Amino acid sequence: MRMTYFRELMETEFGIARADSVSRDHVFSELGGRTVEEALEAGIEPRVVWKVVCDAYDVPSARR
Repeated sequence: MRMTYFRELMETEFGIARADSVSRDHVFSELGGRTVEEALEAGIEPRVVWKVVCDAYDVPSARR
């Protein structure tokens, strides 16, 4: 998954402002205690990060 597509999915699911907040403020234990931004900077694939976000926020499978 490309980073631009990942950002598009986040903004579509959460809206621009909330997507930014989820990316910077929410710490995910599944990402090693990192935020989305920290996980991506650490080299975790966007596809993996998206799955973690979807699981945490109960995103319906049709939008995953």
